[in-house]
Amino acid sequence: MPRFEPFRALRYAGTDLDPLLAPPYDVLDDADVDALQERSPHNVTRVDVPRGGPDRYEEASETLGRWVDEGVLVRDAEPSFTIYRLRFTDGGGSERDVAGVLGALEVVDAGAGGVLPHERTTPKDATDRLELTRATQANLSPVWGLSLATGLAALLAEPGEPVGRLVDDADGRTVEHVWERVTDPGRVSAVRALLASDDVLIADGHHRYAVSRTYRDEVRAATGRDDTDAELTLTFVAELVADQLSVEAIHRLYAGVDPEELRAALDRFFVRTPTASPDAGTAAAMAADGFLVLVTADGAERLDPRPGAFDDVRSLDGVWLETALEGVAVSTAYQHGLDETLHAVTGGRATAAVLVRPVSLAEIGRTAREGLLMPPKSTFFTPKLKTGAVLRPLTL
Repeated sequence: MPRFEPFRALRYAGTDLDPLLAPPYDVLDDADVDALQERSPHNVTRVDVPRGGPDRYEEASETLGRWVDEGVLVRDAEPSFTIYRLRFTDGGGSERDVAGVLGALEVVDAGAGGVLPHERTTPKDATDRLELTRATQANLSPVWGLSLATGLAALLAEPGEPVGRLVDDADGRTVEHVWERVTDPGRVSAVRALLASDDVLIADGHHRYAVSRTYRDEVRAATGRDDTDAELTLTFVAELVADQLSVEAIHRLYAGVDPEELRAALDRFFVRTPTASPDAGTAAAMAADGFLVLVTADGAERLDPRPGAFDDVRSLDGVWLETALEGVAVSTAYQHGLDETLHAVTGGRATAAVLVRPVSLAEIGRTAREGLLMPPKSTFFTPKLKTGAVLRPLTL
């Protein structure tokens, strides 16, 4: 089972975190970064999203070091865990209060167990994150993990020492982010022991975790040691239970294929029925009745699985679509959000889209226990974690 350890966190000294923090680097475009950096000369994107020439990583490292020297960032006097609470209203209108813990999770070899991937990853250039880690010698943004152990949420129910809060209005949703430091030896020991009792499933940040493995191996080769801070990586861990997770769908966009060829392939496995253009109520209807929705320039069609078509296939929309389209020369992309998905079709970026349902927590847990992998981009965990509230230096 993986180690999960407290560490001496690096935090902003100020109490107003709103102009300083940022969403994860991989959801930001250039306009987003410009807007964030206009908010403060100390916005974390100046370190986490380096821009410029080949020396941009060294500049990011120098910026980080300068902020520490100037007292913009201050390192905790002792190791701690940080409770991270997310309070929001989910897509179904329910009030949510999610609590996870930020700590340092052991970096294990692929296939070694203890820390498990939950979906196949799409090809992605990891050079940027690796170069940034080498230069800054820091974990800047956390991996998101799910503990298969029971009881983490209960352990985190009691408040810790308040160290930060902000209210964020993004994507039409208001989210309260709260951070609380935990240094009590008994409580730290309880969290560490619980998370070491069962596997941790990577929910988001597979590439970040892979970069941490590469960096760990480089440090081992350079130092001959396996006891440095590179043996662990910054991770937010929540419990895999319904009230602690909000999972949304990532829809499929298809291009490079004639719509009629796509329909013919789908017709072998689904019954198509014309339906109204998808709206805010479509997701609930899909979940209740068990159908998908095909969207093309000609309109929308309901996709009901044919009886017996998927008897030998896992009950997962992404797997159903991979099965139906096997052998079809089609380019697949992924899009979260109904409006964005529809715009991809009407704007010509995709020939067609298929709206899918969110993956259930039961399926996430079953897949992990059976050592299987879901298709790429099967799950979209929300809200996204803020980068910058807790940084983890990597000292050799």
